[in-house]
Amino acid sequence: MPTGANKKKKYTYVWVSAIILIFGIFAVYEITKRVKSGTIVENDRMSVGAGQNKVGFVVNNGQKRKVPEFAFLNQDSTLVTNKDYLGKVYVVEFFFTTCPTICPIMTQNLVEIQNTFKDKEDFGVASFTINPRYDTPSVLKKYADKYGITNKNWHLMTGDQEKIYSLAQEGFYILANEDEDAPGGFEHSGMFALIDKNGYIRSREDEFGNPLIYYRGTITEKEGVNADGEAQQITILKEDIKKLLAE
Repeated sequence: MPTGANKKKKYTYVWVSAIILIFGIFAVYEITKRVKSGTIVENDRMSVGAGQNKVGFVVNNGQKRKVPEFAFLNQDSTLVTNKDYLGKVYVVEFFFTTCPTICPIMTQNLVEIQNTFKDKEDFGVASFTINPRYDTPSVLKKYADKYGITNKNWHLMTGDQEKIYSLAQEGFYILANEDEDAPGGFEHSGMFALIDKNGYIRSREDEFGNPLIYYRGTITEKEGVNADGEAQQITILKEDIKKLLAE
């Protein structure tokens, strides 16, 4: 006959088995529910990584968005057009040389990117001033020298203000306005756009396949995040440039 100790041990095993069975049933139920709802895919680490590493096209009304035609003078008073960038991966920004806030950070980030790809002749930058009345080619040349802009494919461009604003707002959907209440008298977003060798606007996609569209150029790699908790995107921009250069 079983002793009292053996009976107690037997009952313990029964209770442990019952608890395991209950948790097992609950786990199966939760997994089934998540599969049906799709949340298990959203939270899967492999899926997130794969989505974030893809550099897709930016599509509008079913069409891949392409850089509009443009023609402006650069810091060397040379006419530069969108065709001069064909065959090159490049970053687009809108700035002005007297900007007291975000432009110096944006320029420093772009110089860092320039230096990362200093051996790549098929990499460039297109910087459009939103204050062309002041930012003449000679002013842009001094600005380039001040910040160490050496890439021959980095053109700082100036020209007709309405055409530049149209390029920003209608071509890239990037904010660019003259505003006397804004710091320096102009309002802009600080976003970078990434363009491939064929002139298409490209962007990293999130885990759901949605493009980020633009890369925030106002946070340095050393800072990591801004006051709103936004992660800097200079590192992923470098990664995506590298991918497009290899295409």
